[in-house]
Amino acid sequence: MLCTWVSHPEVTVDPTVRIQDWGLAPVGRARAAHIATLFPQPLRIVSSSERKALDTAEIIAGQWGSEFEVDEDLGEMDRGATGYLDPREFEPIVDAFFAEPHRSVRGWERAIDAQSRVERAVRRIAAQTPERSIAFVAHGGVGALLLASLRREPISRALDQPAMGSSFAFDPQDWTALSSWEHVG
Repeated sequence: MLCTWVSHPEVTVDPTVRIQDWGLAPVGRARAAHIATLFPQPLRIVSSSERKALDTAEIIAGQWGSEFEVDEDLGEMDRGATGYLDPREFEPIVDAFFAEPHRSVRGWERAIDAQSRVERAVRRIAAQTPERSIAFVAHGGVGALLLASLRREPISRALDQPAMGSSFAFDPQDWTALSSWEHVG
């Protein structure tokens, strides 16, 4: 079974809006439409419940003439304790999130907990339809945590996506990564 993890492309950052409610920026919407042309159509599409992932899944599914499902356990690491952070403050916290996976950094969900949540969701979804290819439309942070699990490597920011709107392929039955992150033009 071939599965693809796709992270949402560029978002409209608005510090006055909850991070989970940020939608795709115009360039992100155009890139989401392009993403759909690059992959074979999966038989199942499952999205995170966050607006940016839903926007991406809606565009991709629309291009393929498909429906998509939503699974809350595919959400990005919970960073509601801090909400929006300026990039100068955000990046060091993300570094600490990956470097200290057993510790909650500034109240964020611990990396090991986010990894376990996403891994359980992927295994559950894949087990429901083991004969079908699946596109998971979600986020880069938890995608990096999933990739670490698939590679049987420690959690590391080195496994983070190169940019928003990236993907990797994996086999959930063998629990192995079939590729590294690739930025989807």
